[in-house]
Amino acid sequence: MTIDPVAKLRHMLQAMAFCLAIATLQTAFQPDRPYGPAVTYSLVIGLIIWAIIDLARHLVPSSAETGWPRGWQGLALVAAAIAIGYYAGNLIGDLLCRTLHLYEGMPVVNLEQERRNGMLTTLLAGIVASYYFYSVGRSSYLERKMGEAQRHANEARLKLLETQLEPHMLFNTLANLRVLIAVDPGRAQQMLDHMIAYLRATLDASRATTHPLQSEFERLRDYLELMSIRMGKRLAYELDLPADAVGVPVPTLLLQPLVENSIQHGLEPKVEGGRIAVAARIVDGRLLLEVHDTGVGQAQASTGKGFGLAQVRERLAALYGDRARLDFESAPGEGAHTRIQIPLAA
Repeated sequence: MTIDPVAKLRHMLQAMAFCLAIATLQTAFQPDRPYGPAVTYSLVIGLIIWAIIDLARHLVPSSAETGWPRGWQGLALVAAAIAIGYYAGNLIGDLLCRTLHLYEGMPVVNLEQERRNGMLTTLLAGIVASYYFYSVGRSSYLERKMGEAQRHANEARLKLLETQLEPHMLFNTLANLRVLIAVDPGRAQQMLDHMIAYLRATLDASRATTHPLQSEFERLRDYLELMSIRMGKRLAYELDLPADAVGVPVPTLLLQPLVENSIQHGLEPKVEGGRIAVAARIVDGRLLLEVHDTGVGQAQASTGKGFGLAQVRERLAALYGDRARLDFESAPGEGAHTRIQIPLAA
């Protein structure tokens, strides 16, 4: 387990504040005694106990994950630290008080009673402080585990969404291929060749949650070529990928459902067909992706509720949370325009 020096410094300062609080309480209940010896003993004993527990706990194998030894090992470490802290702290504290003349003006005390009070105070303070640091460490461990579980859940969710998208696209393409075989076997052969290339690229991309934007555009070009064979001159497209956006990582199969949505709901119902433009650019530290078509458009009641749009929204939410945004605009006779904004760093 890697030791964080900043965390250790923070723990030491917290232990010192706890020791000062104990010394202040002792002086408040015994105002006839000077504050100096109480502070000295409290700080020395407390820091020794803190150092033994907070540093030695990483040497115990069972603390590799939680940061705290399990079972009897943790109890033994706390007990040993309190015992060593009390005896060593008293010796060092007495030496410091004599050297710095902190006993001057101190009334005569019952040494036996002072030892009992000191042992009881050290025991209670050591247990309370140890439990506090144990609780903090345990909470941090649980937060890390919850974060890891959330990341794994998001990855699994993304993979599930991808497995839903890919058959959806495949079935649509096979249906188109079946129709084309009956009317134009030659073009059906070309479409099958493009489909094989597209599926090969899809298989390579399925091994990762994200890939470079250039790979997404290449797969998109394969898909549009497939559709161009079936639709002929009724389909025109333009892909605009600037050089500074080529290597930006994006979720796999991000744009293809949007383009498929434009073809199915926008261009195919239009007799003369239309044009699809896909563009990417970096604006103010964010990646902006746009898909625009000149199709028939959609009625306001159904705007943005298609399968592809819903899946893309879910995938963006799973991967980026509220840092990503998808806007969809469409109206009858005006085509459709989809705009995606995602952060450059996931």
